[in-house]
Amino acid sequence: MKYIIDRFEGTYAVCEDEMKNMVNIPKYKLPMEVKEGDSLIDDDGIIRINDKEADERRKKVNQMMSKLFK
Repeated sequence: MKYIIDRFEGTYAVCEDEMKNMVNIPKYKLPMEVKEGDSLIDDDGIIRINDKEADERRKKVNQMMSKLFK
């Protein structure tokens, strides 16, 4: 399963899954370095950051922002 971190609320990361559902994942299950906007992969209960997808998403957002503010 894949997730995108939307925000943090208390002891949870509020994430969007592949089906566009919002789910709460306890922070203790996540890597220490996660931040909002990171893409995650749940591989049999081990959650890790999907660095490649996260970088692609950041590039896309930066491109949209630069077009918006030109």
